[in-house]
Amino acid sequence: MTDLRRFIRDVPDFPRKGILFKDITPLLLDPVALQAAIEQLAARVQVPEAVVAIESRGFIFGAGLALHWHVPLVPARKFGKLPGKTVKEVYSLEYGEDTLELHADSLKREQRVVVVDDLLATGGTAVATARLAEQLGARVAAMLFLVELTGLGGRTRLAQYPVESLLQYEVAES
Repeated sequence: MTDLRRFIRDVPDFPRKGILFKDITPLLLDPVALQAAIEQLAARVQVPEAVVAIESRGFIFGAGLALHWHVPLVPARKFGKLPGKTVKEVYSLEYGEDTLELHADSLKREQRVVVVDDLLATGGTAVATARLAEQLGARVAAMLFLVELTGLGGRTRLAQYPVESLLQYEVAES
């Protein structure tokens, strides 16, 4: 099994002083590592009926999983990026709020979905995405993440859902 940890680069003081950023770019640059990440994520849960991928890096892993499982890919986008009728969810950020949207016709009632993103920190974006899927009547079967920053409360915030992450890094709340 490929050791994915060696493909995650630490970038100190990004995006601001005091933050140690976990950069997944080296993993994306290595096709064998990227494929291993997709396969390892896929092995963590039962095959869903659709993948809901969170903008933007979640699209990378979501597309890979949707292709792996041969199921639809549903993009969760920032406000104003999807044409046509949408449902939206406003959620809190550290300094303000943001909005995510799904196409109103992207999921079916009782459809089993997996929500995918590259990183779990506080869990706010993932919760908003799950709420969007649930607004459309879908059932969130699991949440999948490449990287989890423990200590920031994300897993606790997502306690009502099965959460899987491939790599965990201890991070203290600031």
